[in-house]
Amino acid sequence: MGLLESIREPRDLRDLDGDQLDALATEIRDFLVTTCARTGGHLGPNLGVVELTLAIHRTFDSPRDAVVFDTGHQAYVHKLLTGRMAGFDLLRQEGGVSGYPSRAESEHDLVENSHASTALSYADGLAKAFRIRGEDRHVVALIGDGALTGGMAWEALN
Repeated sequence: MGLLESIREPRDLRDLDGDQLDALATEIRDFLVTTCARTGGHLGPNLGVVELTLAIHRTFDSPRDAVVFDTGHQAYVHKLLTGRMAGFDLLRQEGGVSGYPSRAESEHDLVENSHASTALSYADGLAKAFRIRGEDRHVVALIGDGALTGGMAWEALN
């Protein structure tokens, strides 16, 4: 069994040392290339966020801490690290995992979106709600340069 198959939830990453995390990143990339070649999907964006997603899930406590993707089709690594590897056999097909975050799939998917410059607004709203309720929770928004072209992102930054 490889390292990827041993990951059931994000906190499992905390038990891995640096060499194991590097090996896991390689396994994830190999898995994504093989899977997307067979099923289709958004390969490039996910290959680009492997280490970033590993670091976020090793540092923060999802689902207690909210992780929000502005580009929802970059969430494949997030899905793998939150126990949904088996669903990749039918990626983007009935019975498999969605190509985007899906609340129906996992409590780790708080927001369903694709790419609409919404992540910063969601993150701002979630952070304010947690603060108002007195909850000690973090919010992480993953955005790219394309997200900053939308008005909602600027409103959240304001």
